[in-house]
Amino acid sequence: MELTILAASGGTGLELTRQALARGHTVTAIARRPERIDLGAAGDPVDAGRLRPVAADVQRPEGIDLGATGDTVDAGRLRRVAADVHDPESIAQALRGAGVVLSGLGASTSGPPGTLTAGARAVLAARPGRVLWLGAFGTGASGTAAGPVTRTLLKLFLRKEIPDKVGADTAILAAGGTVFHAGPLSAGPVSGTRRTLGLGDVPKRLFPARVSRATVAAAMLDEAESPRFTGATAVPLER
Repeated sequence: MELTILAASGGTGLELTRQALARGHTVTAIARRPERIDLGAAGDPVDAGRLRPVAADVQRPEGIDLGATGDTVDAGRLRRVAADVHDPESIAQALRGAGVVLSGLGASTSGPPGTLTAGARAVLAARPGRVLWLGAFGTGASGTAAGPVTRTLLKLFLRKEIPDKVGADTAILAAGGTVFHAGPLSAGPVSGTRRTLGLGDVPKRLFPARVSRATVAAAMLDEAESPRFTGATAVPLER
């Protein structure tokens, strides 16, 4: 499959990119600063010929240099374009012809407000075939499943980010996409006992279960390959 990964330089985005390549997919990796897409960080071998980091500045197309990072790849399989969710035109260009988009985009504490909502709107405006979006367990649709303690903690620590998260999730779901509501993210490998559940099947807990970024990425890629939760919210768990 040809997959497009948004926010590919972030923790979950890097996991999505590494695992997608390991599964044999062709990847278009989008980042505001694509030089930060460091796939060697986890020590995983990748085939550069299947990676197409999108790295071009739409304001300066003459500055696109396919060899700028020193990669030795066939230029026909690699485009570099810088795309920013706050610049919808850059996202539209990066997603032109995209079939499946997987987003690892997270809320920004240093950038402009409304990053997630802006990202969702920009992606949907580009009309890709399918969108798989990363959200937070305990917000929006998963609030009831998470329970009162989790909801209280989220309001305490993520009070400013919650409206942005809910707005983005709502837009994606309304368009028929899939939203993954993950608990607190951690480092670590893909869980050997992982599973992905619908909201009605999530076991009740006092606190949300932690889940590795690698496990979340694996769940999102499973959905890309074999859709089960179209237009719904899914919860990735380690066990």
